[in-house]
Amino acid sequence: MERSERILNQRRTVNRRSCLTAAAVAISNAARGVVAAALLLAAIFAADAWHPLQAQAPLARIVGLGAATCQRFTDDIKANPALRRDYLAWTQGFMSGIISSRPPGVDEGLDLAPITFDLIRQLHFLEDHCARNVSVDFSDAVAALYKRLRQEGKT
Repeated sequence: MERSERILNQRRTVNRRSCLTAAAVAISNAARGVVAAALLLAAIFAADAWHPLQAQAPLARIVGLGAATCQRFTDDIKANPALRRDYLAWTQGFMSGIISSRPPGVDEGLDLAPITFDLIRQLHFLEDHCARNVSVDFSDAVAALYKRLRQEGKT
């Protein structure tokens, strides 16, 4: 009887080990499936998130005084020269937004009002740029000024 109990216990042990091994394999396969599904979803979301950046124009809406065209800017400052100050204030805020949205290491330390290109020169730059490009948006003139200030910072 003792021998048959021993054989029975051995079979139970083998069965338990087999069950545990089968369970471990099933869990391992399930985990692989979950990881694969998660990676697939991440790839799909990443592709969908990247697609609009490549295929569509930015959806940002420019607001405030600077949301005008260059023609409007030119007309406004001719009709009311005091508006130059307001447009310039909007310009400084817009460029501050540009510089703060740059990745680390890009345009760090860029002076938006350098001595070599002071606010009066910046205003004249905008007036000249808009006189030559009446159909563009004023924000495009500000972006051109920002690029000019980047060049100034490199000299």
